[in-house]
Amino acid sequence: MRKRAIMPPELRAAAEQLKMSPAILSGGHLFLTGSTGGNADGTMPGDAATQMRNALAKIGVILAEAGVGFDAVVEMTTYHVGLREHFEAIDRVRLQHFSEPYPAWTAVEVAGLRRDGAVIEIRVIAEMDVSD
Repeated sequence: MRKRAIMPPELRAAAEQLKMSPAILSGGHLFLTGSTGGNADGTMPGDAATQMRNALAKIGVILAEAGVGFDAVVEMTTYHVGLREHFEAIDRVRLQHFSEPYPAWTAVEVAGLRRDGAVIEIRVIAEMDVSD
């Protein structure tokens, strides 16, 4: 299978500006670019839970464009500035989007993220054949 970009219309301008694909479909898996939790107007919320909700909303748009939902996610990596300070809040948000069997999850503490004020970035891999 050749790789194919998944480009939701609402993310096209940012993707073109950054010269990247929101997701790539390859080999039966969908590989999503990391998403931060900025608001639609470009501002960055001050709290981690809102950033988590916003980032997961962007991920949901990309998954929907590919024809799957959060149940297709098999792996999630989250990058955090201040992981211990906001872990409980983001974990509560995570559980509003994922159910059993939960995706594999790695949470990594980082010194900083590309967007000013960002405290979380999320990337996921989804299985495209969810017929089981």
